[in-house]
Amino acid sequence: MGTTHIHQQGGKAKVEEHNEELPNQQISVKEAETDRELNDHEMNETIEQLCQSKAEEFHLIGYTQVSGADVWECVSDKYHKKGTPPLYEVVNDILSLKVTQFMNFITLSMYRGEIRK
Repeated sequence: MGTTHIHQQGGKAKVEEHNEELPNQQISVKEAETDRELNDHEMNETIEQLCQSKAEEFHLIGYTQVSGADVWECVSDKYHKKGTPPLYEVVNDILSLKVTQFMNFITLSMYRGEIRK
């Protein structure tokens, strides 16, 4: 069975697939082609999946109205000043988001007049 790893080098993400059943086997040309950079669509899709996963985690603890878009809105709010950080930081920000951080963001957004629909 193989595994897929996402690595970031010089601001670009790369996908690597490894065959764990045959660790000493030479990598074929076809396998070498899987070592490639993620395009923008693939990165956006991956980030959307992570945000949806975090929203589902919030659903399990009773916050059923949270969507993946809400999670992204919260996480990306701090990127407006500095710009979007490297992929590994975005992934960390999504996966480490706590309910209290999310609720603080929603509360402040409402006070600022940025009411969610």
